[in-house]
Amino acid sequence: MPHFRAAILGCGGRGRSHAAGYAAAPNAQIVACADPVVENAQALAEKHGGKAYADYRALLQEQKPDVVSICTWPHLHREMVEAAVAIGAKAIHCEKPMAPTWGDARAMHRAAEKAGVVMTFCHQRRFAPSFRAARDLVRGGAIGEVVRLEGYCSNMFDWGTHWFDMFHFFNEERPAAWVMAQIDVSSKRQVFGVPVETSGISHIAWPNDVWGLLITGHPPESPRLGKLVEREGIVIHGTEGRIEVAVTGGTRLRLRRFAGPDETPELPQEKDATVLSVLNLLDCLQTGDEPELSSRRALRATELIFATYESSRRRGRVTLPLEIDDSPLLTGLEEGFWKLE
Repeated sequence: MPHFRAAILGCGGRGRSHAAGYAAAPNAQIVACADPVVENAQALAEKHGGKAYADYRALLQEQKPDVVSICTWPHLHREMVEAAVAIGAKAIHCEKPMAPTWGDARAMHRAAEKAGVVMTFCHQRRFAPSFRAARDLVRGGAIGEVVRLEGYCSNMFDWGTHWFDMFHFFNEERPAAWVMAQIDVSSKRQVFGVPVETSGISHIAWPNDVWGLLITGHPPESPRLGKLVEREGIVIHGTEGRIEVAVTGGTRLRLRRFAGPDETPELPQEKDATVLSVLNLLDCLQTGDEPELSSRRALRATELIFATYESSRRRGRVTLPLEIDDSPLLTGLEEGFWKLE
């Protein structure tokens, strides 16, 4: 069995979660950790082994790891991905959101693809029992034919990347056809240093006659929404019922058929989804299979984020694939298209 040398770039909470995945793998060993706050890297190295660095570039040049986990803020992702590709890494497991702009997201994907590097982005909810059980119910015809995928969360960029990814997860990975959307950017809000909308709505169409709807920025108290999916969740509407998956305050899955009582399927004991994402990447690195969280799939979710922004900028429908390089939200703020209160 191959043995992979792994490195962690960014040793905060997400870096610790990735490290737990390598620690659980029989075919991997953490050889180094890097963080600008070197004490964070030292603490992680003390727990899992390896050498601590303050400079990630020094780590990559000296250690030349096989697998690199990038657990930093989005504006650093592209430079770190390209640096890991340059030193010959076999695989990269990066945190989401992919990047602050659509151009950077595509550039990372192309760089890894061209070099033959297996790259994944941590949309770890694909490994959560509630979402996998929901997809099994959909595939089994529990709600008839899927009509609409509906999501609620705080913003399109950070939370939204998960829900856009879940839309593809439930619609058998089909690429979307177009997006029509509107966002409001009237107050200053940032996630991981990247400005996000105050509120928004994104309407998505797929060629198989499935619609998507993502609503963001709802007020803190939404009692009626809470009866469905709390503040963050997904509703899958079908011709014969719906499935609700809530994640706020603990995961909940509920099946509601038009004919018959509600059901709350029993879920298996949940294993850590991030650990499972690391194990899946390492397994696919050996088998050559596409990882569940492949950059190809992450790119489709990311495209919907920036297509949402672009639709708002154009005041019209955006046909996919998306042919821009910037973030219309960031450009709009710079040019005064949106004015903060």
